[in-house]
Amino acid sequence: MDMNQYLEVFIEESKEHLQSCNEKLLDLEKNPNDLSIVNEIFRSAHTLKGMSATMGYEDIANLTHQMENVLDAIRSEKLFVTSSLFDPVFASLDALEEMVFSIAAGGDGKKNVSAIVEMLKAIEHGEISQNPANPDQTGNEDKKQAIDEYDEFEYTVIKQSKEQGFSAYELTVSLREDCLLKGARVFMVFEILEQIGEVIKAVPAVELLEEEKFDSKFTVAIISKEPSDVIKEKIMKVSEIEAVFVQIIDPDNANSSLETKSTPGTVQSGENVRKREEKDEQDKETNLQKAKKQVAATSSKTIRVNIERLDILMNLFEELVIDRGRLEQISKDLNNSELDETVERMSRISGDLQTIILNMRMVPVETVFNRFPRMIRQLAKDLNKKINLKIIGADTELDRTVIDEIGDPLVHLLRNAIDHGIEMPQVRLENGKPEEGNVSLRAYHSGNYVFIEIEDDGGGINREQVLQKAIERGVVTEQSAAALTDKQVYELIFSSGFSTAEQISDISGRGVGLDVVKSTIESLGGSISIDAEQGKGSLFSIQLPLTLSIISVMLVELQKEKYAIPLSSIIETAVIKNEDILHAHNQMVIDYRGKIVPLLFLTEIFEVPVEKVNEDYVSIIIVRKGEKMAALVVDSFIGQQEVVLKSLGNYLTSVFAISGATILGDGQVALIIDCNALIK
Repeated sequence: MDMNQYLEVFIEESKEHLQSCNEKLLDLEKNPNDLSIVNEIFRSAHTLKGMSATMGYEDIANLTHQMENVLDAIRSEKLFVTSSLFDPVFASLDALEEMVFSIAAGGDGKKNVSAIVEMLKAIEHGEISQNPANPDQTGNEDKKQAIDEYDEFEYTVIKQSKEQGFSAYELTVSLREDCLLKGARVFMVFEILEQIGEVIKAVPAVELLEEEKFDSKFTVAIISKEPSDVIKEKIMKVSEIEAVFVQIIDPDNANSSLETKSTPGTVQSGENVRKREEKDEQDKETNLQKAKKQVAATSSKTIRVNIERLDILMNLFEELVIDRGRLEQISKDLNNSELDETVERMSRISGDLQTIILNMRMVPVETVFNRFPRMIRQLAKDLNKKINLKIIGADTELDRTVIDEIGDPLVHLLRNAIDHGIEMPQVRLENGKPEEGNVSLRAYHSGNYVFIEIEDDGGGINREQVLQKAIERGVVTEQSAAALTDKQVYELIFSSGFSTAEQISDISGRGVGLDVVKSTIESLGGSISIDAEQGKGSLFSIQLPLTLSIISVMLVELQKEKYAIPLSSIIETAVIKNEDILHAHNQMVIDYRGKIVPLLFLTEIFEVPVEKVNEDYVSIIIVRKGEKMAALVVDSFIGQQEVVLKSLGNYLTSVFAISGATILGDGQVALIIDCNALIK
């Protein structure tokens, strides 16, 4: 059987499974007691093993098989999740990715993975020291419930508490052997527990604890909204407490004996128990059938399409839109009712078709953002730094062609933020900051653009240091350097080969690769800007066009020239009197619903020759960029229209506030205004 026909599907699905494994492994590192995460990683590894074995890639199959063994041992609780587990499994995923990318590049996917396989085998057989990943875990034996049985009331409380957002914990408290007043210590522990939650059960019973009829350990079951580490920390403050082991109670496994246990005051015969078991089996079968029907109803079928085919489809549709505009113009001129009706119907159908084609090309930036948490984890570990990565707006959608290109620039910026932006933990503490540095990765729409921002709360950018390096490298002269604004100084770090890093590392120095970042973003029709404050942090903001080649616009006239303003940037159109125009700080402004909005005359910005004198009224369009607004003054409104966005070409790459051009139905060319460039 020829396997080449399945190669593309294998590569794409392998990448998806590996990405899923990376994400779930990071989740498991934060929640080492959650076996459901282990099950998800196991399923991805199992699928990848089966696919690679079928395709004949033995090295991938062998490595995933050994990963399966380790994960299966964790699922069956022969092993428990420890800190020593993560690095070998992450190394396995790195090797698997390398092999899959080798296959994608036309290679054979072979790699010597014997060392990693042996390491996984050692973990599976318990030969590698197991330091608990969760400090609350003390060994495999502690995974068993300390309290063997809960009565029906206690079980109901545990189950309902989870549904209401509480967590149920078993706390095993160990007192020091030389503790003299055990009863007093028990009282102090219970006093703390009653402040943070509700005690369900104690073993030994409370009466025995008060009478000090126990050795050095006792267990308490509580429900609380506090996290386990906070509870442990509060109890450890009581003197003569040696250790506290905290375990989450799983309501589904809290009381396996409850199904056959009699309620107080009743006796169940063997026949009653049998009938109850049969009913339970029937209920389970009914629920299973319902679940299967729900899955069948909600599941959707997908098909993978080469992006080149979508490009061809888009180009053909662009021509159709231009001809549609021409037909609408002819229909308007001829004023024929039958033609009007047909053109209107064609416009409606082509509009629906346009929406479908555009949505087919749109992909959430999540597909790029998903690989960063793993990268940040490794960088933080390599640099001995503590980093908290926040991802906001991962569901923001971008055109697939932009998604494919934006990954590498974001990697450069994130590596720079962590290596050169975020300070070492001890330095942060000395500067009055928390030792954990924060890096935020945000994406959001504004008008016809997507903004991606990378912000850190590190050391910011040292203006003097940047200027000194720039003068040394001949980027600027000493005379011109003094006149530069902070923003202009920050822009210097995009110069080729520019870096302020005192030591060259294999990770980055702020500036290394930033010239490449800038050129890549500009090649996509976007731009990048920097805002920073020394000692407080930096903000890199990337502006990218949606590259939706068909957009809705408001056509306007400036004297005899036609311009298009994207509807996505427009808040409102209005006509105001000249006397309503105000002056503030040498700037013409208007009062728009209680806000002062600057007035921008497009005839002046685009140097359009003015022939007629100003009238008593002014036509304006209120546009916005994020929270900021501006009022654009035009001569007249033509109306709304859908147009094809065309590039101005390589010779007109830096025209201010113009993002492209379009061909109108009558053959005229209208320039498309970039409102984001007009709003400072």
